[in-house]
Amino acid sequence: MQYMPYHKDSLMSRRGMLRRLGAGLGSVGLAGMFGQTGAQASVGGSPALPPGMPHFPGKAKRIIQLFMPGGPSHVDTFDYKPDIAKFAGQRPAEVDFKSLRNTKGGLMKSPFGFKQYGQSGKWVSDIFPHVGECVDDICFIHSMYTDIPEHASGIMMMNLGTLQPTRPSMGSWLVYGLGSDNQDLPGFVSMCPRAEPRCGRANWGNSFLPGQYGGCHVNLGQMTPESILRDLNPKAPRQVQRHQADLLAQLNQMDLQRQERDAGLEASIGAMEMAFRMQFAVPDAFDTTKESPETLALYGAGDFAKGCLIARRLSERGVRVVQLSISIDGYDIPWDTGHEDIPGGHKRLAESCDQGIAALLKDLKGRGLLDETLVLWGGEFGRAPTSEGTIGRDHNHYGFTTWMAGGGVKGGMSYGATDNFGMRALENRVHVHDLHATVLHLMGLDHEKLTYRYSGRDYRLTDVSGHVIRDIMV
Repeated sequence: MQYMPYHKDSLMSRRGMLRRLGAGLGSVGLAGMFGQTGAQASVGGSPALPPGMPHFPGKAKRIIQLFMPGGPSHVDTFDYKPDIAKFAGQRPAEVDFKSLRNTKGGLMKSPFGFKQYGQSGKWVSDIFPHVGECVDDICFIHSMYTDIPEHASGIMMMNLGTLQPTRPSMGSWLVYGLGSDNQDLPGFVSMCPRAEPRCGRANWGNSFLPGQYGGCHVNLGQMTPESILRDLNPKAPRQVQRHQADLLAQLNQMDLQRQERDAGLEASIGAMEMAFRMQFAVPDAFDTTKESPETLALYGAGDFAKGCLIARRLSERGVRVVQLSISIDGYDIPWDTGHEDIPGGHKRLAESCDQGIAALLKDLKGRGLLDETLVLWGGEFGRAPTSEGTIGRDHNHYGFTTWMAGGGVKGGMSYGATDNFGMRALENRVHVHDLHATVLHLMGLDHEKLTYRYSGRDYRLTDVSGHVIRDIMV
């Protein structure tokens, strides 16, 4: 390597900048180490997160999770239940269940109409007309259920597979098992247009997994490439920065050899290496001005729509996991406005995401990417068919809807069912652990074999449960 002079203050400043940028990579960073259980740091441009070895050929290569925190009402969106209107005001035994706030209201008719779409004839609410156009590419799972009807615990169950913030996120497990197809971008990117989702870092954190598998959180509020992450603008030529980054890595390696093992330092080495690479790759990936006018018109305006477009740009560049959470006016669990106002709140939220979601599905399909990209939509639970107050609904964890598209699932399909009023999952019930087992299977991972030894036991995303839903797979 050609010798280049380094001023001490300049080098320390560079080290601090790289550390700040690397700190955006989840807990301690993503790149710079090899293996799924070891920690061998990279120096001088070595692969950051090389593609892993799946347990078997997967249908999907990547996943985009469209997370809807707050509990979207399934009976007002994708689970059409005409009997609710027929028996409005009544409280039959089928719906007389304890809810979070223990409301005692009768059945409340949906304020929205439903129409049939596609060759499958799927009934979809009028507030999701664009998604309705895509139903023949979507597999709706109407029989989801979870453990607790409380937001923080429900969100953690959906994203971590547990009720406590002490386990790695689903995205971290996927990157741990599969690595990344792009060495210049994180393997896992979590985006939110405004506020962070409730539980914050836990949704994309790596917990006890090595630091390189944590997610990189991006705040899309300002929606400009140069402001996505701090310290992205390099102030020195790339060659100079490359030499500086290599020297920092060598110095850290010397320190690491003296200490023999330091997980934090190992992750820091990788974070700074990825930080160097990201300075050049991130602005390009997040620059939507490079898209054609037709593509921009397809997605429409709004932060969530732009987030969907960026999710496609990241996925086609090899980012393994992209998580996009909806947020509006600073609410981190926006669908929870359903307590007071289903007609206004749900309509407003659907209008903010409907076109972007449909555009993402159409765009992926048009580019030949949908078959190998799994798109997952849903919240942490649903809403009761009964009323809370006059026009609201309480939480419902007994039965709700989520859906998947692409990535090896059958389109134009509805799997499972709730009762006639949408209160409880009855037919082909699907717990969150089953959903996670299915997602891992579609990505080529056996949920029972994807484990990590920690604190004397083997952990996995699905804990000691979970069954793959094979009936929804092509």
